[in-house]
Amino acid sequence: MNDLGQGIVADVETWSGKDRGDENFPVGSLLIQRKYRQPMHCFYSFARNADDIADSPCLAAADKVARLTLMEDVLLGRRDSGSRSATALRTSLAETGVSPIHAAELLVAFRRDATTLRYQTIDELYDYCRYSAVPVGRYVLDLHGESHDCYAPSDALCTSLQILNHLQDGARDLAELDRCYLPQALLNQFGGSVEDLRRPVETPGLRRVRLTLLEQTDRLNQTATHLPGTVRNIRLRLETAVILGLAERLARRLTNNDPLATRVKLKKTDAAFSVLGSVFRR
Repeated sequence: MNDLGQGIVADVETWSGKDRGDENFPVGSLLIQRKYRQPMHCFYSFARNADDIADSPCLAAADKVARLTLMEDVLLGRRDSGSRSATALRTSLAETGVSPIHAAELLVAFRRDATTLRYQTIDELYDYCRYSAVPVGRYVLDLHGESHDCYAPSDALCTSLQILNHLQDGARDLAELDRCYLPQALLNQFGGSVEDLRRPVETPGLRRVRLTLLEQTDRLNQTATHLPGTVRNIRLRLETAVILGLAERLARRLTNNDPLATRVKLKKTDAAFSVLGSVFRR
């Protein structure tokens, strides 16, 4: 299917069955004003379907790239059919007046997922996060009409969330997709290897890589503490404070637990405590 042409084609999406409830962090929760929730869910659906294409174990890399390119063509109005979520998002963006740039930038990361299996440096990892995570926060801010002054702390929070996810799912990414986001330079520095992710417990070198990346997420989360106070919309302010609280709790949990030996994840109580904590960040 890597030559999709310009005619009418069947939908290229390959939904995995995952939805908003499967994510670590809230996506357009009840804290968000009703008028913004559906557009956010539309954006999420587009991102979810693109991610499912990039992570499909059944599609060749060229087929993934072709499908993602078709999604972009539908998103930008270069074609009319082939991706239901892109069509819905294009309509939503027209209604809300938000630029399609954020959704288009997500596709940069998903195409990279289809073709890049290793990252050499932490700068390469940050550049990946610039396209895989940062656009999500910027879209939400633009949807709410927030100032671009919010971009820097939002970028930091989104980057932190992405790295935390990589640390959670590193073993699964390697086992299912032969993909590793841990920078090879860090692995070399601490005497670790990609293959260490296949072990039942961490090696000392892999542990040092994890803790080094968690030091980075702590710094990013510190930058992100400015976000709730910068956001004007009160309900979005609460949402960002909750997400920041969850990021901090997940970072602590990953600091204290080996993600190879046990599944490190957030619990429902974490969400409750983060909601309570959000009141004091306002």
